[in-house]
Formats: sequence, C-alpha cells, structure tokens
Amino acid sequence: MNVLDAGSLLASFGALGVAFVLFAETGLLIGFFLPGDSLLFTAGLLCVSGSSGVRLSLPQVLIAAVAGALLGAQAGYWIGRRGGRPLLARSRSKRLQEGAQRAEELLARYGHAKAIVLARFVPVVRTVLNPLAGALGVPARTFALWQVVGGTVWTVGLVLAGYALGSSVPNVDRYLLPMVAVIVAVSLIPLGLEILRSRRSRTRGRAASVSPTGDER
Repeated sequence: MNVLDAGSLLASFGALGVAFVLFAETGLLIGFFLPGDSLLFTAGLLCVSGSSGVRLSLPQVLIAAVAGALLGAQAGYWIGRRGGRPLLARSRSKRLQEGAQRAEELLARYGHAKAIVLARFVPVVRTVLNPLAGALGVPARTFALWQVVGGTVWTVGLVLAGYALGSSVPNVDRYLLPMVAVIVAVSLIPLGLEILRSRRSRTRGRAASVSPTGDER
C-alpha cells in the first residue's frame, strides 16, 4: 500500500481509510503530506456504479469524510491549545514551517472565521492552521463553528464533484491517475498564490524601507 496514492488507500481501507487519512491530515502535524484533496475526489469517483476495482458507498464515504475532517480539526485545535507554539517550532519540515507562516497570515489578513474556512482548501495550511488557532487563543466556539462549515463544504464538495464526474462520463475510472494529478495540481494553486503574494509583499516592504538615494529611512 502506498499512503501517498489515493487509489491504493481506498483499495486497502475503503471509506474507513477516508476518515483516518482526513483525521491525520487535519489534526496531526505529521499528516501534512497526506493526499486529502485527491482522496476525496477519488472516493467520489469510486462510488459510481460500474467503476472498476473498488466500489464504495456514497453515504458511507460522505459520513467518513465529514467525521474525519471535523474530528481531526478539533483535535488539532486542542493539541495547539495545550502545546502552544513550541509544538510547531520543534518541527524541522520546511513545508510545515511555510504552511504555519501562511496560516498565520491568513488569520491576520482575513480574521478567524474566513481564515478557518479558506484554510480547508489549501494543502499543508489546513494541517497547521488548526493547532495554530489553538496556540493563538482563537475562541473555542468560533473555531468549532467555522471549522464545521469549512470542513463540511470541503469534504462534501470534493466527494460530490468526483461522484458527479463519474456519473456523467462512462468508464471515467480509466483516466483516474491523470485526473488525480490535475486535482493535486489545482489544490496547490492557492498555496502558490499565497507564497507569491507574500514574497511580493516582503519585496515591497524592503523597497519602502530604503530611500531613493539608497539610504535607509
């Protein structure tokens, strides 16, 4: 079994695997590399009657996806609340540290509610924002409300998107690997845009701190 391959995970564990992967990805810092987006989309595809290899139940997948995502986010929040910033500081992963920076920028730029919802759609950021929200003291009720909204929209939306495509295109499972690759690429766009925006902001900040003659203000 390849834990980075959505098809392999679903073939091995079915709907239960969806719950475990989403819990790990959204609740445990070690799960930042897991394929949440592609897993949800692929699970939706495999719920369609006639899909070869693995056949999943749509209600079971939806329940497992929502439960895993919501419980994982809540667990991550309480881990952050107990462990605080030192928990993130101990990680040596560059991707995790960059994700933490993006998550903090989202919270500062959009406020708690919007940032918690948006983070669900950004790989790595959705892993670190939950413990970061706990460490920064985001009110528990505020976090719980908006992580439920974001988590439900994210999971149900991607599963139903996969199911809709599988229902409308005959033998769509033959093109599973290319489609998963596209989903992964698309899911990385928000992260790439945030990194680009952050770098441009830092460049403008450095330029503004230097006078036209080259002297620092």
